Amino acid sequence: MAEVQPPLNYQSSAPPAHHQVSRDLPSEVIACLKNARFLHLATCDALQPHVSLMNYTYLASSPYTRSPTIIMTTNPSSKKTLNLINNPRVSLLVHDWVSHRPPTTSTNSPDRNRDPSSPPSSQAARSGLANLLLNLNTSALSSISATINGEASMVPRGTEEERYFKERHLENNTFGGVDGGGGGSSSNNNDGSDGLLSVSPQAAHYHQGDGGRGCFIEGEEVLVVAVRVRNGRIADWKGGVRDWSIEDVGDGQDEQLANGAP
Repeated sequence: MAEVQPPLNYQSSAPPAHHQVSRDLPSEVIACLKNARFLHLATCDALQPHVSLMNYTYLASSPYTRSPTIIMTTNPSSKKTLNLINNPRVSLLVHDWVSHRPPTTSTNSPDRNRDPSSPPSSQAARSGLANLLLNLNTSALSSISATINGEASMVPRGTEEERYFKERHLENNTFGGVDGGGGGSSSNNNDGSDGLLSVSPQAAHYHQGDGGRGCFIEGEEVLVVAVRVRNGRIADWKGGVRDWSIEDVGDGQDEQLANGAP
């Protein structure tokens, strides 16, 4: 009789699992942070969560903190900024999965019902090589997602600390030969789409010239957000989970990152 294999999601993810404590992030998380283009920032005010798609900069340490820190910038009037002022606890999600959605086999697929007189869809127009690259969402290339929990603070304006973090963030989001799209949140509108990646004509504007860096990083009004990483969880493609936390290094300088409105 054949041995029954457990399902891929057999491991319970509710209790802590394989917990490890270290002064550094797990190597898999560091690799994700170094290679991913965006991360998802979750904030919450009262009982209403809010998720934003963000450009970011990971710093293993800095002159202002010896703890792993993630730097982002935000519009002072955005929803996430208001949430951060009221509740500095945040959760981040970064992953190494190919995020483009592959074609489905559904009979209701838009390609199947497309008007023959209309131009071919982008899927139909793709080359075989493009399709191959888009569908390489396998365990060889895509293995984990990492949830990162921490405390966010607004870096005081006009300080050397703000200048330092802004420079690192700008360097990390300036791409040679490729226009990266934006230096801060991909959208900082106040219309409910705050922080979400957009393909609207307005968003397309930021793919020209400086890629929106003048608005999202270099702008005088933007706020620098520093997230001190506390703990997190790694989930792999088989459903396995592993928890981790950062050892408290007793860095007194971290207290300088007091949360609050500038």
